[in-house]
Amino acid sequence: MASDQRSSEIAEQSKSSLGDAFGGAWIDQASGRLTVGVTKSGLSVTGADTQVVTNSLTQLNGTKSVLDLMSAPAAITSWRVDEKSNSVVVEVNKNVRDAAADKWIATAKSVSGAVQVAEVTESPTPLYDLRGGEAIYMGGGRCSLGFSVSGGYVTAGHCGTTGTAVSGSNRVAQGTFAGSVFPGNDYAWVRTNANWTPRPWVNRSGSNVVVKGSTQAAVGSQICRSGSTTGWRCGTVQAFNQTVNYPQGQVRGLTRTNACAEGGDSGGSWVAGSGFGQAQGVTSGGSGNCSSGGTTYFQPVNPILSRYGLTLTRG
Repeated sequence: MASDQRSSEIAEQSKSSLGDAFGGAWIDQASGRLTVGVTKSGLSVTGADTQVVTNSLTQLNGTKSVLDLMSAPAAITSWRVDEKSNSVVVEVNKNVRDAAADKWIATAKSVSGAVQVAEVTESPTPLYDLRGGEAIYMGGGRCSLGFSVSGGYVTAGHCGTTGTAVSGSNRVAQGTFAGSVFPGNDYAWVRTNANWTPRPWVNRSGSNVVVKGSTQAAVGSQICRSGSTTGWRCGTVQAFNQTVNYPQGQVRGLTRTNACAEGGDSGGSWVAGSGFGQAQGVTSGGSGNCSSGGTTYFQPVNPILSRYGLTLTRG
């Protein structure tokens, strides 16, 4: 690491001192030696090897800037300046390469002879974080994410049946309900796709509460919840193992609180303990609202983890 740091410093110094003659710099992974590309023979750099190259880094960056202005078809996955090969590398997904991609590549090559093409087998997609309290969507319905677990997250069972498709707060496809129980209990878990990364976080008015475990808080403890409708709300634990008679049927084993909640908060996170780091459960239902106050029940999280053999994501 110290050697890499020194090489980085030499590369920056070379970029400044060589000006337009600077053709990039790179560290050889085998030897650890730094090589500096130069566009004129006879130039040397203290502490590094030199290699004469055709294009300056300024020229390469200029070529890439031109490509940045060109709208690319889906098969073109990326383009970058590659200092080691002294080129601008365009990557294309060979599995979906088509005439539009070939036309784009031809245009790119006409910009500069420095453009090279590399075939890849996959196309990149955005990656998203799973965070407690964020909105989740099932068709026209909305609930809230409870807690991240290995492979997805837990939420309320009444939010969706097994097989229901889910999208995230940005309406990007997220996964499907892999298991769901309601009534009787009110819990479910969603298996997410590879674009989503489980994080040990609960949204607290824009900041993150880090989940450390799932130790149950005692009656009378302060407890807070996060939901996509009313955000972060707090109260106290009033009772355990309450049976609630919803119109859809009885749900047993719920915890009663005097924290408020409203529609769309269902499935959201409940936390307690030091720094609110202990996961407690997911919002089930209740009465009242966050204007006049109310009673809200949550499904404890540990029975959900046990039922489906899930591991809570912890920080």
